[in-house]
Amino acid sequence: MRFPAISEVRAYWDALRDGRVAPYRSEVDPRGIERSLEHAFVLERIAPQAARFRLAGMHLTDLMGMEVRGMPFSTFFTPAARAEIGIILENVFSGPRTADLTIAAESGLGRPALQGRIVLLPLRSDLGEVSRALGCLVTEGPIGRTPRRFEVRESLATPIAATVSETAMPVAARPAFPPARGFAEPALPFAGAAVRPARGRAQLRLVARDE
Repeated sequence: MRFPAISEVRAYWDALRDGRVAPYRSEVDPRGIERSLEHAFVLERIAPQAARFRLAGMHLTDLMGMEVRGMPFSTFFTPAARAEIGIILENVFSGPRTADLTIAAESGLGRPALQGRIVLLPLRSDLGEVSRALGCLVTEGPIGRTPRRFEVRESLATPIAATVSETAMPVAARPAFPPARGFAEPALPFAGAAVRPARGRAQLRLVARDE
């Protein structure tokens, strides 16, 4: 398998939903995707066809050359690709559907060929609405000069088949997981382009807004 991180995140999400349309964001435990945290991220829907990063692994920071928390997901794509990205996001949240993208970065001076894959998997918020997404972004090749922005070469949106009936689960009735480093989301103001953090153990970054 060329992209084992994609496979791990997808398998974890599918096991977590357990026949439902989508699991709850509060059910996601980073220990389930420990080997893929560097490539994983969580999106929050902020408007039709728009979402921003609540959490993002270090690989995404490396691709942009800066902290990406609070940034729109479309930041990773060329202006020509952003309309298509908006449609893909709407499919994920409104379908809901899963989305698989094959991507390629713009190349040029100091920017060698760079290809990759993205998977987007819907999640429910505490209110039961599908307004979050668990994602994974993996690339092949040297990153070179940042920021790197991508074009969409192929995309596939797949409807989710629910095999169990479900209703919105009250917050109090949902399983409580212990706080997990890397997935905690205290309120922190987004300060724009932050200084690039030093690399260390792969983990998701803190985010800008309460649920």
